Amino acid sequence: MSFHWLKHYMPRSLYGRAALILLLPVVVLMLAVSVAFIQNHLQDITRQMTGTVQREIVFVTARADAAPDPEAALAGLEPLLPALQMQLRFVPPDESPGTDRIPWYDFSGQYVRTLLRAALPEILAVRFNDDSTVQLFVGTAHGPLEIGFHRSRVTVGTPHQLIVTMVFFALLMTVIAFLYLRNQLRPITRLADAAQAFGRGRTAPFRPGGAVEVRAAGNAFLDMRARIERQIEQRTLMLSGVSHDLRTPLTRLKLGLTMLDEADSAPLLRDVDDMQRLLDTFLEFSRGAAAGEAEPTDPVALVRGIVEDAQRAGKPVELGKLRGVGEVPLKPLSVRRAVENLIDNAVRYGNRAVVSVALSDKVLRIRVEDDGPGIPPDRREEALKPFARLDPARNQDRGSGVGLGLAIAKDVARAHGGALRLGQSEALGGLCADIVIGR
Repeated sequence: MSFHWLKHYMPRSLYGRAALILLLPVVVLMLAVSVAFIQNHLQDITRQMTGTVQREIVFVTARADAAPDPEAALAGLEPLLPALQMQLRFVPPDESPGTDRIPWYDFSGQYVRTLLRAALPEILAVRFNDDSTVQLFVGTAHGPLEIGFHRSRVTVGTPHQLIVTMVFFALLMTVIAFLYLRNQLRPITRLADAAQAFGRGRTAPFRPGGAVEVRAAGNAFLDMRARIERQIEQRTLMLSGVSHDLRTPLTRLKLGLTMLDEADSAPLLRDVDDMQRLLDTFLEFSRGAAAGEAEPTDPVALVRGIVEDAQRAGKPVELGKLRGVGEVPLKPLSVRRAVENLIDNAVRYGNRAVVSVALSDKVLRIRVEDDGPGIPPDRREEALKPFARLDPARNQDRGSGVGLGLAIAKDVARAHGGALRLGQSEALGGLCADIVIGR
């Protein structure tokens, strides 16, 4: 039997699930103990006490039926009333109630009524009053006889105290257990926060704590974070060193080519410039999204500035819809680099680009659209890989790139805990690139 449907009703947070694991057994145990106590103890005691009162009622009604009149019946029973702990009086038939009165929550009273009516068919009405008294109206030879007594003679007076005590101590122990459990879950929460911050490009202070297993997971996370940081640093140093070392011979080549005839040196100078541009792109990719620290940034103002700079550089870029206001923790230099790369790709393979921003309470979306040929759906994953070249499917009239523009934008989005999504532009018909970052 499958219970997958229960997942929709289960708490999603660790605290919620821990509380459910803690409370569910306590509630089930309380219900089981209450039901067992009521059925196996209270009902037996109530049946015995009600049986005693039942025999007394049979005795009283028999003596009343044997008397010649109501006055004689009351006079003959009056000496016995203190021992029976009852009050008796005859009432006119029109004053005798025709229905019982027992609160719906009074389970003991309802059980007593069932026992009395099963043993004494002549009972006319049973009434459990708010002042803890019980009134029975019994039919006799002289008319309805009202019999009054305290309800403690037929029901136990302490079941509510037992239930209240049980509930009180159950709640007390639950609170104590939850406080202890919260202290045990706090290191896991800190580990999750540190991992989430690292996934968004921030290094949050974290020190392992808690149980042995949690400490082991925390130490493993710190080792993993240190290895990733060393790998990023080594990659940056390697590519930076290569780029720096190649700049010197390229500069000498460029200087030497300037001494040749312009007609002969022009193609070679273009090749040197292309090599210089490739080195700059490699260096930019090596830096990745590590430049700068995250700070509260207005994405609308940032994107507007990027578009204005691109327009001043002569690029056919337009500013689209800008929805939402507020600030988001961003690395402005990294986001600027990613958006500029997307704009360069858009104007390289299309005739115009449109940049828009949508900011909501949960997500930030920066969209760059173009009117170029786009990227087929089956090749979009490949296009996000470093050094991927999809020029056969795109327009090469505007030049060829290195294949790092989308990869850099993807790294920047991931460093902010987001993603780069590629699709087809509904407005322009070309490629639609979305940088989506959760808030």
